[in-house]
Amino acid sequence: MSRTNLSMSISADGYVAGPHQSSEHPLGVGGEALHGWHLGAAKDHPVNRQVVSEMLDGMKATIMGRNMFGPIRGGWGDSRWQGWWGDEPPYHCPVFVLTHHRHEPIELEGGTTFFFVTDGIESAYEQATAIASGGDISIAGGASCARQAIAAGIVDEIDLQVNPVILGAGERLFEGFAAGTPTLDLVRVLEAPGIAHLRYRVVR
Repeated sequence: MSRTNLSMSISADGYVAGPHQSSEHPLGVGGEALHGWHLGAAKDHPVNRQVVSEMLDGMKATIMGRNMFGPIRGGWGDSRWQGWWGDEPPYHCPVFVLTHHRHEPIELEGGTTFFFVTDGIESAYEQATAIASGGDISIAGGASCARQAIAAGIVDEIDLQVNPVILGAGERLFEGFAAGTPTLDLVRVLEAPGIAHLRYRVVR
């Protein structure tokens, strides 16, 4: 049975991206501050290395939203965009991208192929489950994709990398949920300088 993990860096005031996402600010204005733990010098801390490994290693399929895949909006046109990650993305597995616009799969080096899903999160999850063959599935983000996955009841655990940063605006992870939904059970706390790694199990 596949385990589905959602892992996101989050500010102390609940934002997983800053406002005004664009090609110049792919994580929104100020959003880069949420990712210093794995993009800067702190990435070499053993706890941070462990968390990055858990996010990526051994995942058999990944689901992400179109905003995470890139800054292009609307129809794809003649765009040759292949994601933010160059010729060898870090996923090394099939990645299912939620979008409203059809696109042919993009096969890159290292085992990553981007498939574009136009009929919703449930369809993406069904395809990911089939290809994972019982292996783990990652919900990579962004915020809208994560919220859809939580609302659809397909997330088993949520890893939050909580930063001592106040963004004040942007994309909230738990925007629009009723009180007490989802029900979460805190099952792990890890700490590295300037970051708290929290793991919640989604109670069903």
